[in-house]
Amino acid sequence: MKTIKAFTSLLAAATLALSACGASDSAAVVVGASPVPHAQILKYVKENLAKKAGIEIEIKEYQDYNVPNSALKDGDIDANFFQHLPYLKEASSSKGYKFNHGTGVHIEPYGIYSKKIKDLKKLPKNAQVAITDDPSNQARALELLAKNGIITLPKDKKATIYNVEKNPKNITFKPAGAPSIPKILPDVDIAIINGNYALENGLKPSKDAIYLESGEGNPYANILAWNSAASGKKAASIKKLDELLHSPQVAAYIKKTWPNGEVIPAF
Repeated sequence: MKTIKAFTSLLAAATLALSACGASDSAAVVVGASPVPHAQILKYVKENLAKKAGIEIEIKEYQDYNVPNSALKDGDIDANFFQHLPYLKEASSSKGYKFNHGTGVHIEPYGIYSKKIKDLKKLPKNAQVAITDDPSNQARALELLAKNGIITLPKDKKATIYNVEKNPKNITFKPAGAPSIPKILPDVDIAIINGNYALENGLKPSKDAIYLESGEGNPYANILAWNSAASGKKAASIKKLDELLHSPQVAAYIKKTWPNGEVIPAF
């Protein structure tokens, strides 16, 4: 009888321990992120701030811009950290996503890179230009060309490579997925590259870009996004994570890790 009672007590204790472990796991916020700099920033938060704040963070890294939003919609992750607000709005409009989001955490200045010229004034006629194929970043990239007088864009509609008004150098656009553009940089005259993919491929924006987007007044700050259906402890943990991403410690970490403005705090 004593043996049975002891076994029952042991079983109950084990069940309680497993339940506690399961509750802990389920309370973790699973965040999908681009490897650089988003996952790096999240790792800093996880290792230095999360425990004191009473939250757990699990990070899933994604290379492709399309996957983190679909993963969030499907419930594979609880939040994502890879996109700016114009990208989220475009994706929500075309895909029907219903996500909430925080304010900007950081900016990765977009840059124009070249292995063939060192000055945009030297861009030859009939040049080939690698540019992203996603709508929000394509418009952003075209603005850089327009600011340098290479093209003229329409004022009454969103810019795309198909509605450029003036193209005096007769440049040819080579649209491609954002992750692949650094790989084709040697094959074109110039490539317009997202900051995170530049960093991932060993480019130093402040040194290697022949033109770099300004961080001042930049509307392309990256944000934390989450499903509007999140509730209870999960929603509270996501809110706390967003607060930590906007903490003075994170701002200091960004400035220390990217001292030359490759990544800039947006708060």
